[in-house]
Amino acid sequence: MIGLDTNIIVRYLAQDDPVQSRQATHIMERRLTEARPGFISLVTMAETVWVLDQIYGLSTDDIVTAVERILGADALFVQNEHQVFAAIVSLKTGVGSFPDALIGALGEWAGCTTTLTFDKKATRMKAFQLA
Repeated sequence: MIGLDTNIIVRYLAQDDPVQSRQATHIMERRLTEARPGFISLVTMAETVWVLDQIYGLSTDDIVTAVERILGADALFVQNEHQVFAAIVSLKTGVGSFPDALIGALGEWAGCTTTLTFDKKATRMKAFQLA
């Protein structure tokens, strides 16, 4: 397995730098295979969503499409894939932000009965409760 940093994922998705995008494409489409997949950590996934939103200004639909593309790639291993998927569903349906939904999904995965928060918006998701 080969770990992938956020900048590799973003350059591959954005295709906005002639040199780095070409290198990222080579990595994603030629070097990685099902037998030797790329590893995407939760931190990398959260950073990728943040960069696509805050730096590139992508719409929610475009971000959802990008994450679904990552989740569907046979040559990628996404840490806590089910929780990432749950977070992207929350984003897609407008129930919560990706980071909040991921925090809630990971809490549930870890066996938490609830996740306490001061964020009223987060309480729209069943995993959260106001502190």
